[in-house]
Amino acid sequence: MIPGDPSVSTERYRIARMFARRLAFISLAAVAVCALVGISITVGTSGISAEDAYKAIVNWVLPGTFGDVSDQTMRIVMNLRAPRVLMAVFAGASLAIGGCITQSLLKNPLATPYTLGVSSGAGFGAALVILLGVGIAGAGTEGIIANAFVFSLIPVAVVVAASRFRNMTPLMIILCGVAMSYVFSASNTIFQFFGEPSAVKSVVFWMVGDLNEVVLWNVPYVAVVAVAALIVAMLLAKDMNIMRMGDDTARGLGVNTDLVRTSGLVMACLLTAVTVSFTGCIGFVCLLAPQISRIFVGGEMQYLLPASALTGAALLSVADMVAKTVFAPVMLPVGAVTALVGGPVLI
Repeated sequence: MIPGDPSVSTERYRIARMFARRLAFISLAAVAVCALVGISITVGTSGISAEDAYKAIVNWVLPGTFGDVSDQTMRIVMNLRAPRVLMAVFAGASLAIGGCITQSLLKNPLATPYTLGVSSGAGFGAALVILLGVGIAGAGTEGIIANAFVFSLIPVAVVVAASRFRNMTPLMIILCGVAMSYVFSASNTIFQFFGEPSAVKSVVFWMVGDLNEVVLWNVPYVAVVAVAALIVAMLLAKDMNIMRMGDDTARGLGVNTDLVRTSGLVMACLLTAVTVSFTGCIGFVCLLAPQISRIFVGGEMQYLLPASALTGAALLSVADMVAKTVFAPVMLPVGAVTALVGGPVLI
């Protein structure tokens, strides 16, 4: 193209239009997440009005502002609803970021950290504590979280080690992860076969994924890891964009493809491992959020990453509200809602 050529203006217009479209989607997604947080904090089974819920939040920030808010309302809003709402946002963002990175580095739109065995490993670790009381941090909630996190990293370590020493292709990495997933799932099934019915029920609910057991101290762990992972991923975005053209081309342009792929996959799986340790194996968010975002912002990672994070946060927030209201006062596991809705949407 030469100066004055109409094609130059056309190309500039196309680029500007695409940038505006991407910025608009990300901005709208951010506004949607904020709105969903404001709505979700008022949704529950205790009959607290939206006004009282907002008053409780103001009283928590500025004590004594409203004198007509009961202690029970404060406890319900700040100890039960707020942690659940915040976890839905950060867990949804975390899972979406992990899925976005995995799909890009493995060049497969169906690849997620779950495909690499993270969820199966976490489920096996949780089952050890729930069924047998065997955990690195003892029994109880903390033991389940610690065990789930540690065992979720085992498939990742095996896959990464195999890929480094055997020079595996992205397809072989996925197959290795699927194999590890089957091993842990089978082991989990065997333990459930000999477990007590009540304990087996707890394992099944944990594997589905839920936010009912989330408490406030859980949220910062997921939030910090999610923000840190997003920042690091944005720094790797340029290299990941180049790798979309193929490893040979990327190497020719100076990209250390092995290092970028290994570090990116480890980061995505670590991010997902932290999340599922607290929430259980909430499905479809890591698969669906990047797919939806890609429709609106394209495949360039500097736009796709934040768009996916916001979309994942919105999806899980909506699913959480549905889980709390459809069969109220019974609250469904949020993982069942994401799977039920995510399947048809993906099709």
